[in-house]
Amino acid sequence: MEILDVKFKNKNGDLLTGFLDLPTTQNAHNYVLFAHCFTCNKNFLAVRNISRALTSKGFGVLRFDFTGLGESEGDFADSNFSGNVEDLLSAALFLEENYEAPTLLIGHSLGGAAVIFAANELAYVQAIATIGTPADLTHVTHLIKDDITKINSQGSARVNIGGRSFNIKKQFLDDLETRELSSVLSKLNKSILILHSPQDSTVEIKNAEKLYVAAKHPKSFISLDGADHLLSRRVDSTYVGELIGSWAVRYIPIPEAFTLKSDYKVLASLGEEGFTTNIKAGRHNLIADEPLSFGGNDFGPTPYDFLSAGLASCTSMTIQMYARRKKWHVGTVETHVEHSKSHAIDCEECERSSAKIDTFNRRISITGDLDETQMARLLQIADKCPVHKTLDDKVQINTVMDNR
Repeated sequence: MEILDVKFKNKNGDLLTGFLDLPTTQNAHNYVLFAHCFTCNKNFLAVRNISRALTSKGFGVLRFDFTGLGESEGDFADSNFSGNVEDLLSAALFLEENYEAPTLLIGHSLGGAAVIFAANELAYVQAIATIGTPADLTHVTHLIKDDITKINSQGSARVNIGGRSFNIKKQFLDDLETRELSSVLSKLNKSILILHSPQDSTVEIKNAEKLYVAAKHPKSFISLDGADHLLSRRVDSTYVGELIGSWAVRYIPIPEAFTLKSDYKVLASLGEEGFTTNIKAGRHNLIADEPLSFGGNDFGPTPYDFLSAGLASCTSMTIQMYARRKKWHVGTVETHVEHSKSHAIDCEECERSSAKIDTFNRRISITGDLDETQMARLLQIADKCPVHKTLDDKVQINTVMDNR
């Protein structure tokens, strides 16, 4: 995935820092806003893995640090749950103004409760997913239960959460008391997916049941059997990302896959903008593009990259076919190819017959038990590769034009 550093201000003017994760082979078809767990940040392993799984399905994902956490400005001691909801609304506005408004909100633990409240104020959000989320906001106080008396009597206290020290003020606890999650959830007209582990010892599974009962249809529940609260195993967090991505396509608009049809073996189709080209080669769908420096999106190889790849793959195949026929022991054949001339320059000078001077630099690496005579013979065979011979020979291209 492509990762962009982003910054935006919250309601109080604090600069919040985040990452916008984007798919590498297409424009994002939908944008997702991710709310991390209490006292976590955008860099947690689970957050990164969930985001990576979603970008592989074509989503763009904004993950950011709440006020006073990670690299974001502000004092965590002065923040509270209501402030987290406001931060989410600021993040959603940033996406709306600079990219596209998010259609899917995802929240982990207390972040799941925050996205429910935020979604209630964002009409364009169509789906929500919560992970290990408490049904009662005051549930989070069990993490600091030994310090609550001190917080209430002195107004604040330094507490240890997950091995890290935080200053918690009484206003944080008071704010939790004013927010009733079930009443908001029961009126929310959004599709919701509730994910929870039966083995979650931080937020017990009964919370998922309460959320599910309170939510309106369409609602779904998936048990994350074997996972812990923080989804600390990569396999669990990746699984969650893949599940959410697959579930969401039923409830948010996904553009239909571009279908290419042709009587020819290969078809390349390019629209009015950019250089991102859809290709159908046999039963395979590919993408060609130009680098960002040439005005492309770099979503796929350039035309010359494909040409070089054809030479490289054909060379490796030809050598292996010959070696197998001779029963020579060859392990791996690697063919490295680089074309020396820019495709964009060719196009600027394409009417000049003398403009094309093509050089392919090829390096072949072979593992196996071969003597010098055998290696020399395989070098000769490389030059007999069909694609090599095609590039060496005079090529005839017959073209007709259709005006549809």
